[in-house]
Amino acid sequence: MDLKSIVYKNRSYRRFEESHKIESRLLRDWIRLAQHSPSGMNAQPLKFWLSNTPEMNTLIFPHLGWAGALKDWRGPTEGERPSAYILILGDTEIIKIFGVDHGIAAQSILLGAVEAGYGGCMIGSIQRDEVRKALGIPERFQILLAIALGKPIEKVVIEPVGVDGSITYYRGENGVHHVPKRSLNELIVHDI
Repeated sequence: MDLKSIVYKNRSYRRFEESHKIESRLLRDWIRLAQHSPSGMNAQPLKFWLSNTPEMNTLIFPHLGWAGALKDWRGPTEGERPSAYILILGDTEIIKIFGVDHGIAAQSILLGAVEAGYGGCMIGSIQRDEVRKALGIPERFQILLAIALGKPIEKVVIEPVGVDGSITYYRGENGVHHVPKRSLNELIVHDI
């Protein structure tokens, strides 16, 4: 699969085949991609908490917000939950401000997941104190982002923004997830 195909296939998947385990080796491979991604001032302040057991996943799941635009949806039901998580942490003993490092790392991880036939979702809506307590994450680590990972079981369709201008994603018939995207002409402010 070429880079363009991987990027186009990388969607925010929120429903997975929960019983399909992601091996630790794959999670470590994806962290290696993050390790080789750019870091502001080359500070490399990010650390990663890996989870791929039902027991640890159960400690993480209830403390995540799943889809802000889907007001009546509380997240995936049992059997459709992620089979793994990667929590991206900022080590405050290295630096206090993490800039965009965690976004760059998360994108690298997700592109690696897609290449391997998986998918995921970056989640910033985290009950951080509850996750810290549930997992015993030391205070020195700031919880920056969660990545839910698994074998996607939902279809995500990209479509142009409608005449109403709404960019709000929604679930349509058969649970198909629709994501409106602005046109390329709207994104480019100055062309050459």
